[in-house]
Amino acid sequence: MKTFNTLDELPACVGQEVAVSDWLTVTQEQINLFAQATGDHQWIHVDVEKAKAGPFGAPIAHGFLTLSLIPKFFETSFRIENSRMGVNYGLNRVRFTAPVPVGSRLRGRMKLLECKPIEANGMQMTWEVTVEREGSDRPVCIAESLSRRYP
Repeated sequence: MKTFNTLDELPACVGQEVAVSDWLTVTQEQINLFAQATGDHQWIHVDVEKAKAGPFGAPIAHGFLTLSLIPKFFETSFRIENSRMGVNYGLNRVRFTAPVPVGSRLRGRMKLLECKPIEANGMQMTWEVTVEREGSDRPVCIAESLSRRYP
């Protein structure tokens, strides 16, 4: 886990991979709960038997479920001391580049693309988050995530 003592340490990392998260396993229960929360009950996600005979050979996670794991990847890869609050500010670009079969282990690689001061002594950061699936040679998601942190 990477630790920054203050927000002022972040700009020196622009252009670098800053951290890599812990692995986490995507379960069928998570997929089902995500379907319940969003109303997206497409069979490739929630009908296990039909999905086994489908194009991916197993149920796959929703792309937006994969995207929603980004905050967890941040949480397990670095922390910023002397920062009381962080908020998601948005996304610039998102691509779902490969399926995530149930049981996949995922992790995020965080590269800091931009870091600029904002009001209230805060910092806005643009991160390139590459979500990897264990055992695959290509990522499952690449996203530019914007976040704001405040001291």
